[in-house]
Amino acid sequence: MLDRQRTLRSGARRSVEGPEPPVEMLLDVDREYRAGAAAGTLPKIAPKRFNPDGSAWLPVLHTERPGWHFTALYSNTARAHELDRVHDWVVLYGEDAAHHERQYTVVTAGRGALIGQRVVRGREAECRQSRAPPEH
Repeated sequence: MLDRQRTLRSGARRSVEGPEPPVEMLLDVDREYRAGAAAGTLPKIAPKRFNPDGSAWLPVLHTERPGWHFTALYSNTARAHELDRVHDWVVLYGEDAAHHERQYTVVTAGRGALIGQRVVRGREAECRQSRAPPEH
């Protein structure tokens, strides 16, 4: 899942079929990852990109949720480094029981109704709805 070049060379494409995990599940995986990274309890890998000294600094989490396997890691992209968001943007790779793969990015909202809160990019409306007080 983490080797985009291998996927592109093989002609395989990430599936967009199948169910979406609930945003609450994605935010829970994000919480688990960030807690483990902060505590230093996750294994670390040495990414090839943006790592001139080759050090193992990127924590990786593999975790299960009902019907899903997730891999989580900080975003090691040029944009994340440029904006100093490497330790804020968390990329989640999810695979459901039918092996449909999905990718999500969880960030701290910088504007709008959820400013300062963790949100799943592209699913902000669901994040707002999941945090809304129940109607009576």
